[in-house]
Amino acid sequence: MRRSLALLTSVAALVLSGCYHAVVTTGRPAGDVTINKPWANSFVYGLVPPPVTETAQQCKGGVAKVETQQSFLNGLVGGLTFGLYTPMTINVTCASSTAMLPGAPALDVGTVDAAATFEQAIKLADKISAPVYLKF
Repeated sequence: MRRSLALLTSVAALVLSGCYHAVVTTGRPAGDVTINKPWANSFVYGLVPPPVTETAQQCKGGVAKVETQQSFLNGLVGGLTFGLYTPMTINVTCASSTAMLPGAPALDVGTVDAAATFEQAIKLADKISAPVYLKF
């Protein structure tokens, strides 16, 4: 009996400690601004995802990295609700607003013929399959 209880406790501890961590990087250099949502609402084992995290106001240079994870407390709450409510932690690191991707070309948009510069940027981006920055 005592051995069965120890085995059951060990298995329960192993199953309840199953946390996940996913990281998505964009290749942009990280800035100083981070957005942290420790209890993003998700439902039915994550099948109903949390609402979209709006970053446009805070991340002027775009996003450098997005991390989603389920902490121990998030998992505990999910277990107590039998998976109906499964919160997760979302951390967004904003990209540096002044930095461009390394090696990416930049074109200066003049006041004389801006349309031609835009057309040139589109053709160049299509040719090299990479972003082309425009300076105003």
